[in-house]
Amino acid sequence: MTDVPFVFADGIVRRDASRGQTLLQSTTFALHAGDRVAITGASGSGKSVFLRALALLDPLDAGRIVWHGAPVGRAAIPRYRRSVAYIRQRPALLDGTVEDNLRYPFELRAYRDTRFDREHAADLVAQAGRSGDFLAKRASELSGGEAQITALIRVLQLAPEVLLLDEPTASLDPESSHAIEGLVRAWFGADRRAHASIWVSHDPAQAARMSERHLTMHAGVLEEPAVMSAQGAPNR
Repeated sequence: MTDVPFVFADGIVRRDASRGQTLLQSTTFALHAGDRVAITGASGSGKSVFLRALALLDPLDAGRIVWHGAPVGRAAIPRYRRSVAYIRQRPALLDGTVEDNLRYPFELRAYRDTRFDREHAADLVAQAGRSGDFLAKRASELSGGEAQITALIRVLQLAPEVLLLDEPTASLDPESSHAIEGLVRAWFGADRRAHASIWVSHDPAQAARMSERHLTMHAGVLEEPAVMSAQGAPNR
């Protein structure tokens, strides 16, 4: 682990001006190479707000995001989002086939320097336990689990260094949840020195499986619970 984190949240704050409510209290957080973090907390506690703020999908009301030691300016946001990928709970897919959806990012300006690799996509499909004809399946015919698998593969093929996973298996069947977890584990294990992840979950067992560091969120405050030492004293 290097001293310079992949992503550093420097006192970031999110407010809802219309309701006069602070959604995310001033938060400082560092994500280093090799980190696997889980965040749990009640619905409405601010977990998704924090993840979206890290992904620079919503404007910050205070603070800044630092990427590899440099603040992320407006011009750098497309490159940042390419490396720090946000996976939402309910994926948004295009009309067409699974392959059409996997090809779509390569039509965007941010990815014009690379090309769709069908063989690599097929390998990821196989890792998820799906057959070769999955690429030809219509997006409109996919189950919720299959849609999430498609959305995750669409991101993984672009080689991100950070995954921000916002309850990606919520409401999915156990088989699909297992496939999602397996894809993320394989991605992380391929080069843990170049990858890091944050997984938001309501499931404590899943959080334990998919992380080595556990944080909690309550009323917009991110906390790291004390860990008890062998002598019974809390360590932080």
